[in-house]
Amino acid sequence: MSTPAVVETATGYRAGRTLPLRVELVRQLKRRRTLIMGAILAVLPFVLVAAFAIGGDPGARNNQVTLMDTATASGANFAAVNLFVSAGFLLVIPVALFCGDTVASEANWSSLRYLLAAPVPRARLLWSKLVVGLGLSLAAMVLLPLVALAVGTAAYGWGPLQIPTGGALDAGTAAQRLLVVVAYVFVSQLVTASLAFWLSTKTDAPLGAVGGAVGLTIVGNVLDAVTALGNWRDFLPAHWQFAWADAVQPHPEWSGMIQGTAVSVSYALVLFALAFRGFARKDVVS
Repeated sequence: MSTPAVVETATGYRAGRTLPLRVELVRQLKRRRTLIMGAILAVLPFVLVAAFAIGGDPGARNNQVTLMDTATASGANFAAVNLFVSAGFLLVIPVALFCGDTVASEANWSSLRYLLAAPVPRARLLWSKLVVGLGLSLAAMVLLPLVALAVGTAAYGWGPLQIPTGGALDAGTAAQRLLVVVAYVFVSQLVTASLAFWLSTKTDAPLGAVGGAVGLTIVGNVLDAVTALGNWRDFLPAHWQFAWADAVQPHPEWSGMIQGTAVSVSYALVLFALAFRGFARKDVVS
């Protein structure tokens, strides 16, 4: 009768201590794509200030005042406009990049199997990379409005947030509402993050995971524009991506953001679960 094999581990080995978050964070921060993406987001507010200086202050067209028309009213307005013009597409790119490139790049470099042989448990490896990827994505979303607020205040002064529909929010309230906006934009991008992360566990091509996530996000935006779909659009994450605009009103409305959060989190949980489940069974050869 055969006896069960005894698995021996090295003295002092603790699976939970492998690939610490700080090590993974430092590795990702040093990568060129992280530095380039951070520079692009930091430069965008300066580009908009230059555009307004060249083209003149934005003004109401067709007697309709939009958020863009109030961009130069104050630093708070300028920060809100930067979020408005970037939330639909620009902020999708760093999320897809940081979450989609993380595992696939290791496979592309043929270093993934060596990490697992270290040994780093598969769930631990994915968890470390996911937390760092989401952390960098959140940092990107915080960086943009912070730089925009500083640049806008220097260019247009510190003042209340002028609301296009009338009224204003004092500077303190505006800052709080902008924090809510950033938090909601981050939650709404969890679908892109989870999609990119799942694809990253399926391919050895980082560009394929990143491009696939961006492409499917664009498809979602296109489908949301098809009004013939009617109420079916409510199940599309893209349908709720600008629900944060309800937070920058004198009397904020939360229902849209609550529905958008529920849709985004639901999709994200399913895709993250698929990523962990699939990677646990994957035959890693690279």
